[in-house]
Parts: sequence; structure tokens; C-alpha cells
Amino acid sequence: MVTLRSSPADAPDAHELLAEYFQARTEGFTLQGVAYRTTFPDPAAFEPPAGVFVVLDDDEGVAQGCAGIRRIPPGPLGSRYELKHLYLRPVTRGRGWGRLLVDDLERRAREFGAAELVLDTHHSLEAAGALYARTGFVEIEPYNDNPNASRWYGKAL
Repeated sequence: MVTLRSSPADAPDAHELLAEYFQARTEGFTLQGVAYRTTFPDPAAFEPPAGVFVVLDDDEGVAQGCAGIRRIPPGPLGSRYELKHLYLRPVTRGRGWGRLLVDDLERRAREFGAAELVLDTHHSLEAAGALYARTGFVEIEPYNDNPNASRWYGKAL
């Protein structure tokens, strides 16, 4: 049975997962001839009520995935949180754990009073785009100038 737990974004296991995520993104962008800009998150942005960072542990207690939400300036619907750094180790993909992370963070965003959950991603992350569509996100106009993003999604809560 997998478990989801709050974690500092700079805890050793969270940092290891984020490093793997950024490495995979860097390699993917390089294959496309594009530079990826790595920026480790500010841990304070993921501390309640400004946000939360979550680590997913497998049934053996090994950290296998992560994601977080952070408050950003309000949008047209009001209070807005952004989903960031959703990552699962490749060997765990296809088990529905990405949806567990999204659902958990959506619930937490609601508890923080969010009216909307938004995210940015890159079009090359097809599985991520499909996950966001399955969980009710729709494409929206860009809300930031993230150089690593080519698609923006939002969901009213």
C-alpha cells in the first residue's frame, strides 16, 4: 500500500526525487535541442498555508514520487495554487500513483481555500498531459513566463 506524506521540499528523499526529475527533464530537452533551466524550489513556498510538498512512499517505505502545491497571485476565480514538480520514478509509472498525487494535492488546495489549481508543463510530457486531462484540468492561457513550459492547465475547485 502506498502512502502520501507531507515533507519539506529540501528533505533528503524529496531532494533526491527532484534531482532525478530535473535530470530527466534536462535529458529530454537536450534530445529536442532545447536547454532546460533547473531551479530547485524554495522550501518555504511549500510550507502550509503557502503550500505543501508531498512524497509518495511505496509499500516498502521507499520514496518513489513527489509533487507540491504553492500559492501564487490570485487569478480570475480568486485564490490560486500551482501544482509543481509532479514526478514518479519510471519503474512505478502506470500504477495510478500520479492520480493519487494529483487528487491529494487538489484536496489540500481546497483545504487551503483555493478557488483554482493551475500548472504548467511541456508538450513533450504526453503522459502528464493525459493525466491532467483525466483529472479535470483544461488548457488555459499562460499565467507565467516559465521558459520550460509550453502548455498551461487550470481547474476550478
